[in-house]
Amino acid sequence: MLIALLPSTGCLFHSHKVERQVSTAPLKAATQQELIDYINTQADKIRSLQATVDIDTSVGGVKKGKVTDYKQIRGYVLVRRPSMLRMIGLLPIVRNKAFDMVSDGKIFKLWIPPKNRFIIGRNDVTNPNSGPLESIRPQQIYDAMLLPKIDAQNEIAVMQNDFEVVTDSKGHRVDQADYELIVIARGEHGFFLSRKIIFSRTDLLPHRQLVYDENGDLRTDARYENYKDTDGVIFPSQIEIWRPQEEYDITLTIIKLQVNEALNDDKFALEQPQGAEVVRLDRPPPASPPGTKGGDNH
Repeated sequence: MLIALLPSTGCLFHSHKVERQVSTAPLKAATQQELIDYINTQADKIRSLQATVDIDTSVGGVKKGKVTDYKQIRGYVLVRRPSMLRMIGLLPIVRNKAFDMVSDGKIFKLWIPPKNRFIIGRNDVTNPNSGPLESIRPQQIYDAMLLPKIDAQNEIAVMQNDFEVVTDSKGHRVDQADYELIVIARGEHGFFLSRKIIFSRTDLLPHRQLVYDENGDLRTDARYENYKDTDGVIFPSQIEIWRPQEEYDITLTIIKLQVNEALNDDKFALEQPQGAEVVRLDRPPPASPPGTKGGDNH
């Protein structure tokens, strides 16, 4: 009946041409195993890193109702496999320490001289309502900088062909084919989506890593740009780490990079400064004495 009415009532519908903007950049091809081998080979190549970096940080989003950008500071990052990391940030102009944090993969320590505060806790203990420095965990930086190997004993990796939106040489946003390596891990309650590693088809390098927890929530969204060759190791010059649960974003722009030089244990030693306020995140605060309004964390 509708078709019969169309000639007498005029056109009820109209159509228009939909054009999809697709990248014309030449694309490379790889197999699933080649992508897995690349991740594992790179993990074996890099034993340590020493980097001079510029650190850009912003905190906030929908949960906080605002976004606060912090002034860029100079810093240093030391990394040693299997799990050691130290990152130092310097105050602008005066170059005194803004913060100093270290981790052995399980426990982290954070010294904030401007606040005279020394924080100790487990890497898996977070506090989304704390300040920007108190929200950052060294292990999150470590896992974003050094992509973990794909463990054939406890993980399954499968490849998906997909598209990502990129900006071409003329500044247009276009679709470009990519490879996504989806990593399924064995957890306490069965297998779960652990990571997605997105490879650009223009260079077959990982340009993004999404890390999930066992509940399927996105924990880290890391992006990698401007790869350079340093002593035979291809490494990104810019790493952006977005933590959606804590709503902080930290971008490391590498100014100078040294690969596989010896880093002794003393490079990762951070002692508690005398007279500092100590905050323990791995234990509850002490009970308040009767008649007081609250305890402290000393």
